[in-house]
Amino acid sequence: MAVILGPNRYGKAEIRLVRVARDAGVHHIKDVNVGSALSGDMDDVHLSGDNSAVLPTDTQKNTTYVFARKYGVDQIEDFALLLARHYVDSQPAVHHARVEIEEYFWDRVPLPGPRAERHSFVRSGREVRTCVVHHDRDGTTTVVSGLKDLVVLNSTGSEFSGFAVDEYTTLQPTTDRVLATEVSARWRHASGASPADGSHGFGESYSEVRRCLLEAFAGTHSLSLQQTLYAMGRRVLETRDEICEVRLAMPNKHHFPVDLTPFGLDNPGEVFYAADRPYGLIEGAVLDDDAPAAHSAWE
Repeated sequence: MAVILGPNRYGKAEIRLVRVARDAGVHHIKDVNVGSALSGDMDDVHLSGDNSAVLPTDTQKNTTYVFARKYGVDQIEDFALLLARHYVDSQPAVHHARVEIEEYFWDRVPLPGPRAERHSFVRSGREVRTCVVHHDRDGTTTVVSGLKDLVVLNSTGSEFSGFAVDEYTTLQPTTDRVLATEVSARWRHASGASPADGSHGFGESYSEVRRCLLEAFAGTHSLSLQQTLYAMGRRVLETRDEICEVRLAMPNKHHFPVDLTPFGLDNPGEVFYAADRPYGLIEGAVLDDDAPAAHSAWE
């Protein structure tokens, strides 16, 4: 039997970074979690322990902090591109860099008086903005933006009936149910963008894609969560030319009507038990049929 080394990469995970921009006494917060992973001509470190091609993961951590100080942190995609290109351009053994960033949102605390909304913040909900950037030595760059933990609910306008039935089926069809989910969405940009290319507008793109997802969720009379998923992805592709593929994972956060008849009460769709598990998990991709495949970009 022949034993060989397969695909491999290494890097620094979960580099916690908070960048405070002090603008004439008014502060702006960027709270991010950065991960970097490098691959390339590095077989010897695995096969013989030769570390000469290895840029230490501690150096990757330091690079993240230095770049935050030198260049600031505006759109997370732009910051990820800066890091990924740096690793490939500066290290001959690195042929591919992957940088992943999560961003956590903060809102200003409004206060009376002249110092209102200057330097006090409160964490904004659960929603997390995400991105993954891949950059190769041949210049190929892929940017996947996204969000996760976006919890949404329709209190009506959702049905589920006409499904397959076998001897183990107990679920009853319904023409009116609560539809709730926790959206994880990722979308691939049709082409990479330079950090200096202000026309690309990752911030505007994120806001508009998020708006499309929410509007499609709210505006679709749902016959299934699968139908809603497709409507959300389709709305993004039909609205935003810079996006060529959307991938969604949406757990069905079940809300079951509580039987109140033992207490002499009816329940006309007002009282529900919110079950956290088990849950249905609906996943799918919606893509522009003309877009080039980029399967590795999602890894």
